[in-house]
Formats: sequence, structure tokens, C-alpha cells
Amino acid sequence: MNLINTEFTLLIVDDEKQNRLLLTELFGTTYKIIQAKNGVQALEKARQHRPDLILLDVLMPEMDGMGVLRELKRDDATRLIPVIFITALDSATDEANGLNLGAVDYISKPFHPPIVRVRVHNQLQLVHQRRLLEQLASLDGLTGIPNRRQFDATLLKEWHRCQRNQQPLSLIVADVDFFKKYNDALGHAAGDRVLQEVAATLRQAARRPGDLVARYGGEEFVLLLPETDATSAQALAEGLQQLLHSKAFAHPNSSLGPWLTMSMGGNTIVPSTTALDPEFFALADAALYRAKHQGRNQVRWAN
Repeated sequence: MNLINTEFTLLIVDDEKQNRLLLTELFGTTYKIIQAKNGVQALEKARQHRPDLILLDVLMPEMDGMGVLRELKRDDATRLIPVIFITALDSATDEANGLNLGAVDYISKPFHPPIVRVRVHNQLQLVHQRRLLEQLASLDGLTGIPNRRQFDATLLKEWHRCQRNQQPLSLIVADVDFFKKYNDALGHAAGDRVLQEVAATLRQAARRPGDLVARYGGEEFVLLLPETDATSAQALAEGLQQLLHSKAFAHPNSSLGPWLTMSMGGNTIVPSTTALDPEFFALADAALYRAKHQGRNQVRWAN
């Protein structure tokens, strides 16, 4: 019943140790298990570990399962984690209350292990499918790299992180030179293929886990480089141009030579405000314009 190439974490919440051990024995060889023995501990571990599914008892001292679910739904970090109630409360009213609060399933004790196993498996399949859809929505359909939507979300997240830690954030905006002429000479199918090659080359250059390469639109790409100062970012851009030259992608209609080239503009800032400054991107884009105006196939940086 394991989902192929997918690892899941289950948070088991029950004040009775025997119940926690029973569920751990049932799922411990298939999924990673985290245990909590009360509601407060459940909320702490849910926020810390972000489990894929929570198996939650209702009858617990201090904070019962219904209260735990309410708190999970109030927190943006945990509100999407699916919750299955496993409880001795077996009336239709109790079940309706639990489902109305947002539980995805309701299982009465004593439960039958094969039934619980199937229900957990089904919920984790839904989690897996939702993540695949989210991933597809954030990727560019042609190149397979993140799209503008994903870039915008990541830029906001990294801006906040660099602002908190007072670290530099660098951005490179890159544009394929004379791409219309490339399409005119070789056709749009060849243009699509070379954009795929360019995307792969950009990813080859920006290899740190925190770096993001995205297709911004058309033949324009962006590279977001957290915790990277201007000197390092410019060096990466220059190295990227050399790498692109070494690939020697033919461009028969370029006035710069026989090979495909890119112009790049960049900007670096240590964010000082929590609100994203629109000038951060605008200045990188203006630097790209200068690179194109001054002859293309070069890197220019914002002052």
C-alpha cells in the first residue's frame, strides 16, 4: 500500500499510551511516525513537523480533539493538514460535529486495522495528488523550470527571510538576444528547443539549493540568489555567459556572431523593509535594458 517514491509523516495524538502504540505498530513500517499525548503537544508537533496526516483522538484532558482541530484550522501553517478523528465517541452527532469542523474522516473505536489502513492510505493519496497539482501549477510547461507565479512567491518569501537576517538578496534578469530573429530563421519548434537548452544551462550555473531559476515570460528568465552579494552574483552572471558561449547554440541571424547569446541585468539589496520594494526588480530590469542598449551579450548591474 506504499505510495511509490513518496515519504509521509503521520502525527498520532492520543492520551492513552496503548492506543498510540497500537497505531504506531499499524503504520510504523510504512510511514514516519510522530506521537503526541495531549492537545498542546499535538499543536506544537504539528507546527514543528508539518505532518502529512494527523490521527487525532477526541476525548483528551485539558484540550480535546475538537479544540485541537479548531486551533489547527486557525493557523495558516497547519490548516491544510488533513485530520482523521479516531475516537470512542460513536454517535452520528459526534461524527457530524467532527466533519463540520473540518476533519476528513471519522473512525469509531474499537476500529478494525485493515479499514483504518485503507482510509489512511486513501487520504495520503489525496495529499500526494494535491501536491502534484501544486507542483504542476508552479512550473513552466515548456522548460520545466519554475514559472513567474512561483518566482513571485519565492521572491516574497526570500525578501522576508533576508530582511529578518539582514542578508543580501541578488536578482539577475536575463534575455535571449535577437530571439525573434532566431524563430524567423529556424522556426518556432527550434525556438522552443533552444529555450529548453537555455533553461537547463541557467540551472547548471545556479546550483545552490536556495537559488531559483525561473522563466519570467517569452525569452526572459530570472535568477533569484538569496544570501549572495553583488560581487558573487555578478561573477555568477559572467560565468553563466561563458557557460552559454561554451554550449555554442547556433544563431544564424544574430548580428553578434554565429552563436546564441544573452544580455543580463542585475541588482543586489539588503532588504530594510518587510514590504517588497518594487524597485528591486525594476532596477534589475533597467540594468538589463542598459546591457541591451549598449550592445547586448553583456552583464550590467544596478548602482
